[in-house]
Amino acid sequence: MSPVTDIINELVNMHNTSDENLLQLICTENELPQLTSAADKIRRDHYGTDVYIRGLIEFTNYCRNSCYYCGINAHNKNACRFRLDKQDILSCCDKGYPLGFRTFVLQGGEDPYYTDDIICDIVYSIREKYPDCAVTLSIGEKTRKSYQAYYNAGASRFLLRHETADSVHYNKLHPSKMSLENRKRCLYELKDIGFQTGSGFMVGSPFQSAENLVSDLRFLQELSPDMIGIGPFIPHSETVFADCEQGSLKTTLKMISILRLMFPYALIPSTTALGTIHPDGRELGLKAGGNVIMPNLSPDSAKLNYTLYNNKLCTGDEAAEQLESLKIKVRSAGYEIVTDIGNVKR
Repeated sequence: MSPVTDIINELVNMHNTSDENLLQLICTENELPQLTSAADKIRRDHYGTDVYIRGLIEFTNYCRNSCYYCGINAHNKNACRFRLDKQDILSCCDKGYPLGFRTFVLQGGEDPYYTDDIICDIVYSIREKYPDCAVTLSIGEKTRKSYQAYYNAGASRFLLRHETADSVHYNKLHPSKMSLENRKRCLYELKDIGFQTGSGFMVGSPFQSAENLVSDLRFLQELSPDMIGIGPFIPHSETVFADCEQGSLKTTLKMISILRLMFPYALIPSTTALGTIHPDGRELGLKAGGNVIMPNLSPDSAKLNYTLYNNKLCTGDEAAEQLESLKIKVRSAGYEIVTDIGNVKR
């Protein structure tokens, strides 16, 4: 057997391997089919062919932060800003529930307009109207008191990507007022409160090394999140990284497969960013080990203006209204979209 085969087998059996072996997998050119095949088998062992759908509701593109890679950063004066009110958000849920969505993901920038009371009222209202559904929040860094309030109101899941687990690299991607230490504090507090917690990272972000990706994997082992979301870096024209090269499809697929082998239980999305850089990117992400997709329930105006990166897909199969078309594509890839709340299977 080749060394790569030995490494993959070790990951299959032990869900772990050495840093040196991880670097070899990340940097070797021709092992992707073998790696994705092993990851798909593990995924089927744990989740069969089920693909869980999450209804994404992008409710504000105001943000107090100025992350250097993000199109809705506070310094982007050309962004067309918007906010959805509670009724707008409930209307998105009303549209999604009959389509089969049983998880609603409220995603937005870190917008001070939405106080804890407002967020809690929205969460409570969704849970009251749709008690068989889960509410996921993806609204950034907050205090433990705020996270506890959201949990008490009925939110049970929280997504907060760490983006990079190397502090030097983190500081190259974020302004000085932000810190990796605080991001990690948030993630550990979310887990301690009881949230199903999701983290993740960009692949191919500026200044990233293969060693950085290994650091990301090691941090995730420490955190043991329920959900792991990764996607390729895609530049945005209104950021300092506008002219940087986007992340590689191949490396992103490779990292999804490694994550599946290291975290067999995890909920791993095949992201919109994958579909943005390749017409079959979402299906390839599923074949690499992903088991979640997040069609967009947002109003059209919000979809068009929630631009974290250039050319983000927000219409066609990315739109929740085209769910039947998406089901056909997912089925053709060998999987099946299910109407299920889609809890993690540890």
